[in-house]
Amino acid sequence: MFQVLIVSPTRELAMQIDSEFKSIASGLNMSSTCLIGGTSVQRDVTNLRRPSHFIIGTPGRIADMVRQRALNLSKFTVLVLDEFDRLLDMGFAVEIQKFVDGMSNRQQTVLFSATEEKGQKRLIENLLHNPVEVRVRAENISADTIDQDIIRVKDGEKKMDVLLNLVRDKSFEKVLIFAETKRWVSRICKDLRHAGIKADEIHGNKSQNYRIKALDSFKNQKIQVLVATDVAARGLDISHVSHVINYQQPKNMDSYIHRIGRTGRAGESGKALTFIN
Repeated sequence: MFQVLIVSPTRELAMQIDSEFKSIASGLNMSSTCLIGGTSVQRDVTNLRRPSHFIIGTPGRIADMVRQRALNLSKFTVLVLDEFDRLLDMGFAVEIQKFVDGMSNRQQTVLFSATEEKGQKRLIENLLHNPVEVRVRAENISADTIDQDIIRVKDGEKKMDVLLNLVRDKSFEKVLIFAETKRWVSRICKDLRHAGIKADEIHGNKSQNYRIKALDSFKNQKIQVLVATDVAARGLDISHVSHVINYQQPKNMDSYIHRIGRTGRAGESGKALTFIN
């Protein structure tokens, strides 16, 4: 049986990949197992006793299963790194190298990302041999379907008051707000709720069940606003996001591109706003 290892930087993205695979592979007699932190370790060990064609997960939990000898990477022939630049940037390069070393029968390696870090070139060269590059765009640029603008906060103005005036407009139907830290995400969400806005939050300090429920509520429009750290910036396919708001400016251009890429998807138009003090 062929086996493929797919590595994702976030739990939400790993779950999305697993869900999409199951819908595509329905009736094809192919199976998958999703390995992410915040879930039962023993259940993962039990699930891995039944071989799967696709193992999809985050680096930490995959490495944990390897250490417990519940997962034998020597049987895998294909390695897929989704959002590879983020994986390497988050300090998972050592874990990724261990996966590569353990895949003694690796025949193919595939890397996906909307952006790339030039400083990671040597790491990538160690993973790939004579690779074929496929580029949708020549450079790290955003989609043409996204209308981008800035919001200047004037002296004496409160940023939260400006934000509330924005999201109370009827056109702000489904809004994803990004902040840099978990504390700021919680603070923004609390202020929005206090003002009567249906909002929720996701970040690393929230339990996996909480994150799943918050994301589902946003997808199904049970809430108007989802406030998040960059855990929600990568790869998540949430339909009909009308606006992305950078309440705090991202650290770099790549982060900005990924954040605003949550709107204007699948040919739809979207708007991205960034607060500037």
